[in-house]
Amino acid sequence: MDFLVNWVSNIPGFAVPFALAALGLILTEKSGVLSLGAEGFMLMGAMAGVGAVIVTGQPLVALLVAALATAVISLVFAALVVTLRVNQVIAGLAIVFLCQGLTSLIASLQGWSSVAIVGLPDLPIPGLADIPVAGPILFRQDIVVYLTIPIFFAVQWFLQRTEVGLRLRAVGENPEAADSAGVNVALYRTGAIMAGAALVGLAGAYLSVAVAKIWVDGMAGGRGWIAIALVIFARWYPWRALLGAILFGGIEALIPRIAAVGIQVPQYFMLMTPYIATLLVMIWAALRGNMRLDEPGALGRPHVREERR
Repeated sequence: MDFLVNWVSNIPGFAVPFALAALGLILTEKSGVLSLGAEGFMLMGAMAGVGAVIVTGQPLVALLVAALATAVISLVFAALVVTLRVNQVIAGLAIVFLCQGLTSLIASLQGWSSVAIVGLPDLPIPGLADIPVAGPILFRQDIVVYLTIPIFFAVQWFLQRTEVGLRLRAVGENPEAADSAGVNVALYRTGAIMAGAALVGLAGAYLSVAVAKIWVDGMAGGRGWIAIALVIFARWYPWRALLGAILFGGIEALIPRIAAVGIQVPQYFMLMTPYIATLLVMIWAALRGNMRLDEPGALGRPHVREERR
């Protein structure tokens, strides 16, 4: 029972980076922009978060700074795919390589690499955190875990219940029709890229500030690519992405638990398990078919104003 409780109580912390990154990608791709730069945006958020903690000493402020810094760097991606209409796959990969080099350079110059920081503290809810089993799992987490569900509600409400969200989805489905109705396609896509990147950057910052409490080069460790697979698995539905994030968070949380109890499993096999799960998810999505019925109609397609297809 102790093994089970310790494992499940750690799942939310491991699931949050996947959940926020996948949600950010969904928000961006609902506008019709294929975002493959999640790994780079996570690295930028992780590095900016650690740097902000070192400078300010405030983990919560650092999370906001990281989200803002990632939104700013996403303007490079927006300029490439919205203004210059560069191939979105190539632009996304270029952003990953750019952020990998940029974060390593900045962290090296500032002396932020391998520096332990004050992490995000847990906020146990008085009276509820002491409940057996359920207390440690649900009521002894940090503030970002508590806010993840409201963030998902807010994004879902925005996409489904607001006029701006409706226009955003219209841009992703048929930008030509949206353009003819007076919607500024470039503005909406740029806004979606920045907002989505901010969520991905927040995911990266949570990874460094709350989970690892340190910055090392490449610390995203492929989680950005897993988030892309999660979006496909979820078929661009936010709540399905959250369920997928919990699945992957459970796999990651299990790895240190197994090592802690002394079960002899090859280390590198355990490190492979999240990526094996990613392959299985992609295979499952392919076998189900009809994926294109759920993806935004103009996903990956550049828009040239007044051009008709």
